[in-house]
Amino acid sequence: MFGLGFPELLLIFLIIFVLFGANKIPQLGTGIGEGIRNFQKAMKGDKADDDKDKKEASESKTPKV
Repeated sequence: MFGLGFPELLLIFLIIFVLFGANKIPQLGTGIGEGIRNFQKAMKGDKADDDKDKKEASESKTPKV
């Protein structure tokens, strides 16, 4: 599609390194990873979470003897 080769990727990484510094790059990667996981969970997990919440709510309303 874009055809980014090694030199282009190296240049992009170098620019990111200069802008954010060595200490911020792991934090930036962690933040991006968490964002992707949350997005994926929201896309496929809403129905499952809703069903689970409904089941727990119905169980809590039922008196246990």
